[in-house]
Amino acid sequence: MRKTLVTLAVCVIIVGNKKACCQFTLVKDSLQMPAFRDTIPSTVNWNYPPKKEPLYKMLVIPGLMITYGVTSLKSDALKDFNKDIREEIAMEHPHQRVRVDDYLKWVPAVAVYGLNLAGIKGKNNFKDRTIIYGISMIITNSVVFGTKKISGEWRPDGSDPYSFPSGHTAVAFASAEFLRKEYKDVSIWYGIAGYAVAATTGYLRMYNDKHWLSDVVAGAGVGILSTDLAYRIYPTLKRVFSKKDKSLNTVVMPYYQGGSFGLGMVHHF
Repeated sequence: MRKTLVTLAVCVIIVGNKKACCQFTLVKDSLQMPAFRDTIPSTVNWNYPPKKEPLYKMLVIPGLMITYGVTSLKSDALKDFNKDIREEIAMEHPHQRVRVDDYLKWVPAVAVYGLNLAGIKGKNNFKDRTIIYGISMIITNSVVFGTKKISGEWRPDGSDPYSFPSGHTAVAFASAEFLRKEYKDVSIWYGIAGYAVAATTGYLRMYNDKHWLSDVVAGAGVGILSTDLAYRIYPTLKRVFSKKDKSLNTVVMPYYQGGSFGLGMVHHF
């Protein structure tokens, strides 16, 4: 004789910022009772909230790039390699300098907003991604300009002692990683395109005789890591500063640029 069971299942499902209606399931026969997940709409993500990428994985590639750049400041072998690359790119084939790298560094970030306007949705809404990118830029510029002041590395053309690391390259790779993060679940090609633009920016900095190879490699590492850190810390900042159901509208962080300290602020109106 089968026992009769009366099961009351109450499920409040949160999808995005909306709450689905409660679901009540009355089951009389235990042998016919559906699995709990079978009663839940298929749109529910059972892996929410997503697991964070282990910190060491996030640090490996940019960490190696930054380490290479820092090591080159004291390594005679790497300095000689820098000179060899400069000879190949900037000296053996005389050419006029170009200014496109001043604008190219922003292209991956602009593409994020362009794609969204075209109806291709990324990972975050306008407000969240803007704050995340703002945090990334604050970190990038603080590290870059602070390090330039400390390192005192002269540019290949001898114009000033602010060569290490490359700021243009750092911004370009921070923007490329921003594009990849926002659209990696849509298509891998968006990230590849962004990194191609960033790599071109780095090459042009050497082509224009403004940076050594090590400056570019270190700048790329700083940019990638800055954006990864921004994505990692933003959810925590949002929880800390949000009140009730209100989203975080303002982020204030210290920064260093051009020999002066200050505060950087990102505010969504």
